[in-house]
Amino acid sequence: MQDQPVGVQVAGGGLAPPGLVGDADPAPVAGRGGQVQGDTGIGCGGLVGRREFGDVDVVVELDDDGLLVDADVLRRVRDLYAAEPRLGIVGFRIADEHGETQQRHVPRIGGSDPLRGGYVTGFLGGGHALSTAMLAETGDWPAEFFFAHEETDLAWRAADAGWKIRYCPELLLQHPKTSPARHAIYFRVNARNRVWLVRRRLPLPLIPVHLGVWTLLTLARTRSAAGLKAWFGGFLEGVREPAGERRPMRWRTVWRLTGLGRPPVI
Repeated sequence: MQDQPVGVQVAGGGLAPPGLVGDADPAPVAGRGGQVQGDTGIGCGGLVGRREFGDVDVVVELDDDGLLVDADVLRRVRDLYAAEPRLGIVGFRIADEHGETQQRHVPRIGGSDPLRGGYVTGFLGGGHALSTAMLAETGDWPAEFFFAHEETDLAWRAADAGWKIRYCPELLLQHPKTSPARHAIYFRVNARNRVWLVRRRLPLPLIPVHLGVWTLLTLARTRSAAGLKAWFGGFLEGVREPAGERRPMRWRTVWRLTGLGRPPVI
């Protein structure tokens, strides 16, 4: 990599990370590993990692099984943020070893071209950059989500505070092709967190619309009876349990997200 980051932090959830460059010998990159007691989920892992390197302007976060293909990704990220002070989030393109990007990894509705960049309403958790100034204003990952929809919660807060989200397909993260349903908790946590998400972030009239749309989509897409049972169990869990701080987005943010191609009911 041509432009070295100021530091690398790997937080292992319930395990000790392997040795990193810089653990034993001096190196251009400070590599540190830290163990978190128990698997605390994606968001909390990111929080732990960033505490070690607080004095930075931009944080790049990557999946542990992802690979930055090009050597100048960090320089490009730096230049993007230098050119646009209110740029909050930069999303990378995720593609497998054959160059294919799954449609669920394109932050737009429908069969959108994965090579078309621009301003969007969300970002991909597998590879992205976050402005630390944005995080200081909006707050960090919702650690209580553990897994699923934590990116959307952060993206909606960022958009409501006037920060921009940009999808940059030229920033490529190579990642094995996977299905989110490979996780045993997927259906339950996906439903629970969706309910929490809208309870926290949407104006009241939009909550039943959003949940109604996604209930219909889930019924149409899910072929597993066990999956549907877990999904509806998670849905009820999301209704019954506290969702956290309610800070709904303003209506002008709703129109802004709609203008960008994805109203917050889909």
